[in-house]
Amino acid sequence: MNRPPHSHRLRAYLRRGGIIAYPTEFCYGLGCDARHTRALRTLLRLKKRPQHKGLIVIGQNLQQLSPLLFRLPENIQTTLNQIWPAAKTFVLPCKTNIPILLRGKSRNALAVRIPKHHLARQLCATAKMPLVSTSCNHAKQRPCKNAREAKRLFGHHVWVISGNTGGAKRPSEIIDWQSGIKLR
Repeated sequence: MNRPPHSHRLRAYLRRGGIIAYPTEFCYGLGCDARHTRALRTLLRLKKRPQHKGLIVIGQNLQQLSPLLFRLPENIQTTLNQIWPAAKTFVLPCKTNIPILLRGKSRNALAVRIPKHHLARQLCATAKMPLVSTSCNHAKQRPCKNAREAKRLFGHHVWVISGNTGGAKRPSEIIDWQSGIKLR
């Protein structure tokens, strides 16, 4: 079983604005502290990704994501807890005090997921914070599928956490919760 790095080192690195590469359900992901604006800018620059697209945030559980979101009614929380963990990302109403780089052009919603991938969830638990989860690649390029590819692409700019991806054939679905429309 893959294990995350020592908790104190990981938390300190992320709090300083560090970027990590780690396995997810489909590919390697790039992540950082979801509330650290400088880290978000660095991540977008490394990926060469436009700021208006927004980012997905993952958490260990719904409780860990709740500081970013408007209070969800109990029935919605129950439904989400029945669906997750899964390779399903939902766009939910969010608080306005979170970095605009997370929300992108959607000013009042945020894409969130409790990943099916055990190590990705465990990283959130170890870090004690929700993490950004975006594919480990340059924009519009093929995502990295292993630690070696992530190291080759981003070198010393990211802390690469070794592990196996989950074997999914495609990235997580992204669904707008309010409309039910599948966005990806």
